[in-house]
Amino acid sequence: ERGSRKMKVMAFCSAAFVAAAATTAGAETMSAFYDWSDGGTVLGTYGNIGSAENYWWGGDQGSVLALTEEPMGGTPQGFVGWITGLQDGDVIDASFLGLGDGTEFSKVRIWAHYTTGGIDDFGGSAGGNNTYSGAEWTLLEDSWTFSGGTDSGGDHTGLVIEARVYSYSGQVMNTAFVDDLSITVTGDDLSGVEINVPGPIPAPGALALLGLAGLAGRRRRH
Repeated sequence: ERGSRKMKVMAFCSAAFVAAAATTAGAETMSAFYDWSDGGTVLGTYGNIGSAENYWWGGDQGSVLALTEEPMGGTPQGFVGWITGLQDGDVIDASFLGLGDGTEFSKVRIWAHYTTGGIDDFGGSAGGNNTYSGAEWTLLEDSWTFSGGTDSGGDHTGLVIEARVYSYSGQVMNTAFVDDLSITVTGDDLSGVEINVPGPIPAPGALALLGLAGLAGRRRRH
């Protein structure tokens, strides 16, 4: 996993559909849900993702994320969530629905890695679930306890949720699909936490307004 990692980072809207609420005895939770209904794709990619598209599935599913591996090789990844401002001991629970191409030749699973700065700064694998999607929509989920954060002298500044695509020679189609992303963070102090999920790329004027809003709304941890 280490070594040279070329990552392509997309424009994204941060903390979309986020709600925070206090829970028991000093613990807090923050949650985000994203279903690709607004035209978004990914926060970024690693490896040979030929395309990451917002795909109209139809029916109850609506719009979904389509990740195509092209050319074949390695383990390409679409970054579907990025959580920053975490402290050691914070627990991140994430899940999404995954689907292969309806055959045995393409599938997806949930994984995560640490960042050491921006979303393109790889800080090591955080592991994931060894369950793969099948020919029907499959719930893929896992839980991570954040460690190595800057609050304890480490260099981990965030956690990226990955949708990993696996395709094999002879496949009919090397595309896997993702929908209904859910992320929940639990910790003692989430005042500095942000959950970033994909969103549509704003127009240039909207980007400027978004930047001003981000500066005005930024919360610092004391």
